[in-house]
This record gives sequence, structure tokens and C-alpha cells, in this order.
Amino acid sequence: QVQLVESGGGLVQAGGSLRLSCVASGRTLSNYAMGWFRQAPGKERDFVARITRSGGTKYYADSVRGRFTISRDNAKSTVYLQMNSLKPEDTAVYYCAADTSYKPSNREYDYWGQGTQVTVSS
Repeated sequence: QVQLVESGGGLVQAGGSLRLSCVASGRTLSNYAMGWFRQAPGKERDFVARITRSGGTKYYADSVRGRFTISRDNAKSTVYLQMNSLKPEDTAVYYCAADTSYKPSNREYDYWGQGTQVTVSS
């Protein structure tokens, strides 16, 4: 019922910026809290950021807090991840995901995008 497609990844030098986008189709994006995750080669998938349904509350992993900003435009059914001051350790495939639970305490996600590669060179 929900399809998510990430875009905006690419190659950037350390200290640079990228903005990732996640476009949702099917049910309206405003129905769901959304998250960004990433998976580096040989590592487990890690939480990056979460945004509530209205965009009023945001959560960040310690590793990205102060550098990354999650936002959403529900009219465009799009969630963004603005990534500034990028570091080589940010290199990963980045995934967006939807939480369909309507429960503020839930941290599980039900729909996932295909991922977009972010590579940060030193």
C-alpha cells in the first residue's frame, strides 16, 4: 500500500553536503512517522533520524545530531534528510522507512525504500 523511493545520494568530499529525498506513493505520507536509516559495508543497519507525522518532533542518532536535519513536506509526500559536514564514516546506503503504527512510542517500521548510496571521500 505504501511505496518509498529514495534519491539524492552521490559522491561528496568530506565537509560537504547532500540532501536525500524519499517520495511516498500509495497512502498519504502524512499518515506515518518516517525514519532514515543507513547501512555501511560489512555493518548492521543503523538508525539515523525520525520525524513524527506532522513534522513537529525529530529524533537523531548521536552520530549525526547537529549535522543532519530530517524534514518533511506532506503536501509533496516527501521526507528529506539534509546532511551537512559529511564525514567519510557517513558513507553508507541510506534507506527511508515508514512507521504505520500511529503509536508515539513505536520504533518499528513497516515499509522500506530501496536505498540510495552516499559516499564521502576524504
